[in-house]
Amino acid sequence: MLIATDRPLTEAYDLGMFDLDGVVYIGQDAVPGAPRHIAAARSGGLRCAFVTNNASRAPADVADHLRELGVEATTSDVVTSAQAAAQILVERLGGGGRVVMLGGRGLDVALRDVGLDPVGVEDRAEAVATGYGPDVRWHDIMRVAVRVRDGLSWVACNADLTIPTTFGVAPGHGVLVDTLRRFTGVEPVVAGKPSRPLLDETVRRVGGRRPLMIGDRLDTDIVGARNAEVDSLLVMTGVTGLSELVAARADERPTYLGADLGALAVANPAPKRDEETWSCGGWSARVAQGRLQLDGSGSVDDWWRVVAASAWAHLDASNAVVDTSGLQVPATS
Repeated sequence: MLIATDRPLTEAYDLGMFDLDGVVYIGQDAVPGAPRHIAAARSGGLRCAFVTNNASRAPADVADHLRELGVEATTSDVVTSAQAAAQILVERLGGGGRVVMLGGRGLDVALRDVGLDPVGVEDRAEAVATGYGPDVRWHDIMRVAVRVRDGLSWVACNADLTIPTTFGVAPGHGVLVDTLRRFTGVEPVVAGKPSRPLLDETVRRVGGRRPLMIGDRLDTDIVGARNAEVDSLLVMTGVTGLSELVAARADERPTYLGADLGALAVANPAPKRDEETWSCGGWSARVAQGRLQLDGSGSVDDWWRVVAASAWAHLDASNAVVDTSGLQVPATS
């Protein structure tokens, strides 16, 4: 269940690890209010890192995009799954290790930055690194598949099955990972969320003793935070909606919950239970005959919190997802 803090999260934690798509921006546009909320978090003393499973872009390119949206960011503030994969490989191979690179510019830059030597699919190598790249050729995929099957060590930047594009949600690098896995029978080392290396690499690069993961996806951001043993804030500005939230399993549930990044700058109360009724702020919720019922008024943050607490309690007790038909999320101010 959610926990409470009577002070702003910017005071309770010293490092905010912000997922990007759905938290800071959606496509080419900033999430409404995100630049202002991040600036306020920095003013409140929170060190900010921008963490992404997307391995196709180099950190400098990501930082440029953030600044275009009004978010203060330097290259060193950005940590990608490609950098996490490169760190795994350099720790294994040492500087100068030869790595077959199957991916985009972001992966190539990450490998070179740690002193590894990216090589082609036909070249002598000690390992292979794969990541999303829109121009990866099928011939190269086939060659890498055979080499992995024959024993070449494999590190995958991430296993995301989907990726947002300007033309809709499209197959992500995880589709390729699944194809290679089934062909080779080999399980790769995965660097990106929900695996732990990306968040560990973020703390190593940016610093911080009390990190907080901030994301919009249950299966990557929140599960990843749990795997890395750090607390998390789920914001409802991205892919997680009402139906996904109420169906969240125990390992997908965040430490804190807010409508948007404004939750960083305020105290975060936790819903309280009185028999079958949960309350938070001016809202109360209960489940009757499998349907979630809400009464009262108050902040949209507290609405989400009381919905989550009541729904999760019902799910744990009955193993059934609550019916939310008819519920409407209050408008944000």
